[in-house]
Amino acid sequence: MQSDLASHTEKLHVGIIMDGNGRWATRRGLSRVRGHEAGVEAIRRIVEAAPKQGIGTLTLYAFSTDNWRRPKAEVAALMTLLRFYLANEVQSLAKNGVRLTVIGRRDRLPDGIASAIARAENATAHGSVLHLRIAVDYSARDAILNAAAKAAALTSLTREAFSQLVTGEASLRDVDLIIRTSGEKRLSDFLLWEGAYAELHFTERMWPEFEAQDLAEALASFHGRERRFGGLQALPLEPAPSL
Repeated sequence: MQSDLASHTEKLHVGIIMDGNGRWATRRGLSRVRGHEAGVEAIRRIVEAAPKQGIGTLTLYAFSTDNWRRPKAEVAALMTLLRFYLANEVQSLAKNGVRLTVIGRRDRLPDGIASAIARAENATAHGSVLHLRIAVDYSARDAILNAAAKAAALTSLTREAFSQLVTGEASLRDVDLIIRTSGEKRLSDFLLWEGAYAELHFTERMWPEFEAQDLAEALASFHGRERRFGGLQALPLEPAPSL
């Protein structure tokens, strides 16, 4: 199935809201921290599978601005896992042609993490197989608000230029598909601008149990809808019809 999907895909941009780590762990009598650790293992699986399934850009929602409200011990554990990922995965990412960028605020992260992010981004800057974007201390509303503040100084503005202000990247492909695990059916302030025309796929699977086959099934559903409705998601900058 993977090769068939890739043959019909033109470097898609997929976003994933990685939900359900805590619930997965609780149902097994494990700590929530163990759930987050299992979630990191799922990231490895999906990053490896994504290019084989025709994905060129993968944006993962790791830590939202609202997540600071979680218990301090859990937040600290999440930051420790982020440090671990940056320290231990970069060599593998670079070897496999994965370019890593982190979106969201960096000024509120614990000491040393922002520097580790910068080093990881620099070490993987030439990756061309997959662009992996990890959202940390991220809020789509804040990203749009900050872009609007910057745009106020411009004499003219296009959607393309505003998109670059929102994303911090020129020519970033709009999101084609957003997947949310754990059965929840909401966007939770994720990629609101670049995902304006994205297809939405919700699954009951918890993130730690999400496999390459689950990604393939989400993409198969996406391609089926694309064929039925003529690829409307490929027109992200078209204005909405008048009512």
